[in-house]
Amino acid sequence: MSDDLERLAAALAKASFKTVPAVAAVVAKGAQNVKDRMAEDARSSGSYKHFHRSISYDVNMGLGGIEAEIGPDKDRLQGALGNVLYFGTSKNAPVLDIEAGLRVESAEFEKYVAEAADKALDL
Repeated sequence: MSDDLERLAAALAKASFKTVPAVAAVVAKGAQNVKDRMAEDARSSGSYKHFHRSISYDVNMGLGGIEAEIGPDKDRLQGALGNVLYFGTSKNAPVLDIEAGLRVESAEFEKYVAEAADKALDL
């Protein structure tokens, strides 16, 4: 292995220890922002006035990477209405857009993940 390749491999290995916690923080903040947007969009004085309280998120880290699961918790008050409100039924169209918060957050998320990687690699 050439000296340049060895230095690159060492820099990437070192950077991964810095990058993972930084990216985990970005994922957690992004998940919170998406959750907040979904809850705000779900506020209603109609028949699902408590549904917004069911929206939560979990951040998980594993061998496959860092991920966030965001959406209604069926164990919370009115959480089971999520399927109907986001996907509709055979007789009714969806009431809410499940991807709205993600679309709003995606550009900022990408920016902060790139910044975390750049900082870890000292670029």
